[in-house]
Amino acid sequence: MTTDIKRNEQGVAVRRLGKTELEVSVMGFGGGHYCRPPNTEADCVSLIRRSIDAGITFMDNAWGYWDGESERRMGKALTEGYRDKVVLMTKVCSRDYDSAMSQLHESLARLRTDVIDVWQCHEVNYDNDPDWIFRDDGAARALEDAKQQGKVRFVGFTGHKSPHILKRMFDFGFDWDTVQMPINVMDYHYRSFTHDIMPIALERDMGIIGMKSLGGDGQIINGAGLTPEECRHYSMSLPISTLVAGIQTEEDIQQDIAIAQGFEPYSEELLTALRERVLPFATDGRFEVFKTSQKYDAKYHRDQHGYIEPAV
Repeated sequence: MTTDIKRNEQGVAVRRLGKTELEVSVMGFGGGHYCRPPNTEADCVSLIRRSIDAGITFMDNAWGYWDGESERRMGKALTEGYRDKVVLMTKVCSRDYDSAMSQLHESLARLRTDVIDVWQCHEVNYDNDPDWIFRDDGAARALEDAKQQGKVRFVGFTGHKSPHILKRMFDFGFDWDTVQMPINVMDYHYRSFTHDIMPIALERDMGIIGMKSLGGDGQIINGAGLTPEECRHYSMSLPISTLVAGIQTEEDIQQDIAIAQGFEPYSEELLTALRERVLPFATDGRFEVFKTSQKYDAKYHRDQHGYIEPAV
């Protein structure tokens, strides 16, 4: 894929989602943040619809977000003609076949749709996750069956812990369509998904979905002194299909829509300057806590692996 600019009618850059041939806005709407209190259901529906009206066409979600409330509210927002305007992605948390299919049917019901465009294995963050997913009764078979049954169109996986774990997802001969992973300026220098996973995904023409461009909760902004625009532009200037943004407030939506509509890829010189600027803070992972601790690992997955201590 290239970083050539093509825009939708609202002026937002769009790109091909890898070999799926779907077109998605270069910035996507994240399902992990918008349900945070004090946002009401009405607030959430409004945030989603306003984003779509402004040209944001990729919707991110997961079965486990907010105990299903994120999918349910997004499903309500995608009524009244909005569903046909977006590429809808959600994630399965289970690692076994039966539970994965059960979660799929719950996701379909909550999202009020007959077909999910992209269904991904969520948080492949533990070293044995790939082995669990590819057991005889593992979730990989559920992904294959769901695709064959027409309940999902394309399948992928996500992870934010370490590129060496995601590399193992390529070892089983599975035909992946997408991968979702951290894409930010710090990542260039530390446990780098950009260096270790992006080339593999590009070679396979997979749709690359970026996330954590601000560090998870704005750590790169607050700790390293970059602006949201610099962080978002850096990530979107790389050869990714879309960047999931955690929109939660009125200020967020105004900021991120303006960034998406005004996006022009940074030159290689600007990208290099930003990498050099963060180098003093980047090589120990202090602002990529999702890599260095369990703080950003979902409780569902910590429980799945038998961790009884709270995330730190």
